[in-house]
This record gives sequence, C-alpha cells and structure tokens, in this order.
Amino acid sequence: MKYPIGIQDFKTIRTDGYFYADKSALMYKLIKGGQYYFLSRPRRFGKSLLVSMMEYYFKGEKELFTGLAIEQLEQDWKTCPVLHLDLNAAKYTTPEALTSILSSQLSRWEQLYGASSSEDTLSERFKGVIQRACEKTGQKVAILVDEYDKPLLQAFDNEELKEDYRATLKAFYGVEKSMGAYIQFAFFTGVTKFSKVSVFSDLNNLADISMDKRYAEICGITEKEIHDNLDAEVGELAEACGITKDECYDKLKLNYDGYHFEAGTVGMYNPFSLLRTLDTQAFKDYWFETGTPTILVEALKKSNYNLEELTQEEVTADLLGSIDSIETNPLPIIYQSGYLTVKGYDDRFEIYRLGFPNKEVERGFTRFLIPYYTSLSEAKSGTFISKFMQEVESGQPEQFMQRLDALFAGGDYQIAGDAELYFQNAVWVIFKMVGLYTEVEHHTSDGRIDMLIKTQDYIYILEFKLNKSADEALQQIEDKQYAKPFEHDGRTIYKIGVNFSTKTRRIDGWKVVANKFSNV
Repeated sequence: MKYPIGIQDFKTIRTDGYFYADKSALMYKLIKGGQYYFLSRPRRFGKSLLVSMMEYYFKGEKELFTGLAIEQLEQDWKTCPVLHLDLNAAKYTTPEALTSILSSQLSRWEQLYGASSSEDTLSERFKGVIQRACEKTGQKVAILVDEYDKPLLQAFDNEELKEDYRATLKAFYGVEKSMGAYIQFAFFTGVTKFSKVSVFSDLNNLADISMDKRYAEICGITEKEIHDNLDAEVGELAEACGITKDECYDKLKLNYDGYHFEAGTVGMYNPFSLLRTLDTQAFKDYWFETGTPTILVEALKKSNYNLEELTQEEVTADLLGSIDSIETNPLPIIYQSGYLTVKGYDDRFEIYRLGFPNKEVERGFTRFLIPYYTSLSEAKSGTFISKFMQEVESGQPEQFMQRLDALFAGGDYQIAGDAELYFQNAVWVIFKMVGLYTEVEHHTSDGRIDMLIKTQDYIYILEFKLNKSADEALQQIEDKQYAKPFEHDGRTIYKIGVNFSTKTRRIDGWKVVANKFSNV
C-alpha cells in the first residue's frame, strides 16, 4: 500500500495509486446543497486534499473519480473556471507579504481571463477576474480558498500587522457577496474562525459546516474506513509490533481516534498520524513532529488560564466557533486547533463538554507545555520524564522531589502570569505528564487531595501549600485522613507535604513521611 503522506494533490493520489478514503459522496452532497461554505479542521486533517478534489471535480476531470461514489451520483459532468487560492505555504511577516501573494495569484488568473487598467486595488482586480472568467467560459466560477487564516495566525502576536491583514482579507473575501451572479460555489477552509468584526463580516451568507453532523466525516478517517480499506495493513502493523490484530486496532484507536466535531458523531482518526503509523509500522506521536502553532502559547499568556479547568470546561457552540475572545479564554483556539474535542453535550442548555481526543494529543500537548512552565527544555524532556518515572516507580520520593524542585530553578517563566496560578499550572503540567505513565487522581470523599499517584508498589499522597510550610501541608494530609482509604492496600504509602514560594517562584520546602500502615 502506498500512503499519501504529505501529498495533497488529488490527481497525484488517484493516478499514482495512493490510498484514498472516498469522500466524494459528501463532497457531491455539499456542492449540490448550497453555494457558500466554511470548514474548520485541525492541521494535517485533509482540508487541502478536499479542496484539491473539489478543484478537479469543477474542472470536469471525470476519469479521476472512476470507482468512487460520485461516479454513480454525477450524471452531468461540466467544466467551469476554478479560482483556487492557497495561503498555506507563504511566510507572513510584513504587510507586503500578504498583498504580494494575493497580487501574484491575481496576475496568474488575469493571464487566463484578462485584466483591466481601471482595476487598481486587489478587491477590484478580484471582482474583474470573477466576472471575466464567467463571461469568457459561459460557466459560473468556483472559488476555493485553502487555509484562509494562515496570515492572521502567523501575525497573531503582532496586533498592528494582524489588523492590517484582517482589513486586507475582509475586503478581498467580501467581493464574493456582490459577485454572486457569477459564482456557483465558494469554499473556505482554515484552522480557526475569526467571527465578529472580522474577515467574514461582509460575507454573512457563508454557511459554517465545521460542527454540522451531516459533514462530520468529510475530513479524517473513520474506523469503518480502516476496516474496509486497510485491514490487511493493520494486520502487518500488528505483526511488526508483536501484538494481535485486535490489540493493534485498540492501540490505533487509543492513540489516534476520538475527534468529534459535533456531539453524537462518529469518532474520526487523524489521517496523518494513522497513515504514518501504518507506513513506518511504529506507534509514535507523528502529529506533533509537524510543529505546534505558537498561537497556543500566546493564547495562554494573554488569558492567564488555569490549566486544571482545561478538560472540565463546559462551553457554548458560539464560544467554540470564534477565537475573537482569545484574550480572556483560550479554549476556542485550543479546540479549533485539535487539542480538545467534543466529549459530551447537554441539549437542554446547549452546552458542550470538552476533552483530549486521544493519547497522542494528550501526550504531545503536555510535552509541548513543559518548556513554558518549567526550566526544562523540550529536547531534555524525554530524559527527565524517564528518570522521574524511574524514581516514582522505585519508591524514591526524596529523589523525585529534588528533581521536581530543579524544574522550578532557573526557569524563565515564559507563561508566568500570577505566581499562584503559575505554580498550579506548572504542577498540573508535571503531574499530567506523570499521569501518562501511571495512575493519577485528585479527589477523595473527605476533602480534596492535591495529587494522588499510584504505581504497582507505591502510593504517593501530595499536598501543596503556597507561602506556608511543608509541615502545614503534611498536617492537612493527617487531619483529612487522606491515607485512610489505602491503609490496608498493601502498597507503601508516602505522604508528601510541599510548600511553594510565590516570591521566589520555587519550591522552598517539602517533607516526606511513610504511612504507619505501609509494609515497610
């Protein structure tokens, strides 16, 4: 099997024999059902391939669709002009960068359909191209815009540049509303949705299908598609990994499935990670190898967000659909970027519950945050995790507390914020990391344990205090009898009181006591 990793051209995939999960029926339904659409999906999720398929459909290249569902659906193949704008590849660091890309693309279209000396602005030129393309060919135009938001995302931490790009794109995209008589179909893709006073405010007839159940499967791969098309390849992966095919399916699901773009929809696999796993015959976090948007860091910096609430939040669809409120709430950009997904829905109050889609994302997101909340560099995080876990699993609380203390020493606090919140977030990141390799809990029936770690042979009960003392933290463990539920467990129980200084932003003391009911 040939896997189209990094290949986004539909024609190349079809003519060169690469694997393709047939989305043509959904594309046909979309095209026949309306005129203006917007689709938000995380990066590496197949948006560009979908746009490419649409382009070849509108160009009438029927032979590329032989054997696909659309072959039986479309009875009247026609050729129409296609204006395909891809904003994904360029670097947007100056106002001229965006105008240069748009002008260059317009020049290519003008070579095909003609130009007018009276058209001075980008918007005027775009209008002219649309009208002349329709009049010259006798067919209405299909407009396809891939990664419409790339300039805005790259300029997110530069307010002046972002506003410049927003104004340029708003005027450029807004042309389509007044040119409806010449347009048969328009489709925009992106990771995020800027709503309010934004690039789409003049294009208010744009249908957002990002959370539309009818099109939940239009990008990505379903479990059924894997079984129907890749079962033999999953068997080969299982053999290479020394596990059964059923175990292999379970592991694929655990690591790469779980994206839900509306409540009650089928889970979607990240196609990039899935195909990379089948190709290399090894389970790794491939999605994070392609980079993580720095906009996530900016969002966390601006909002002073409490990470403990990340997978406990309940939000409305309106909030999830826009990132205009990012200064106060980073959840929309975290969700739209694919780090959180829909886990549940309360239809009475129209509230969504969010969570990590799978283990790949949970691991990657946690590791991504480590350098921003601790002194640990990303390059050294793997070594640190390994040594830290060895000490946790071998019953060395003093050693792993020393290692934990070192994380706060010499840190540059890239997402510092309020000192108390910084410490809470840093501890969340660290123990989220620990939780990826062992069992971590937070609550008891009598009070609330700050952190409870369970391994095969040990139980650690940790209580954290701010600007107090390790003795006070330890005393709370005793007073609340946090160890009582485990006194006959058989494992060694360690109670650990920790104090954090908001002045020095460091751990300034801890105390470890082995429970009297332990076996040591």
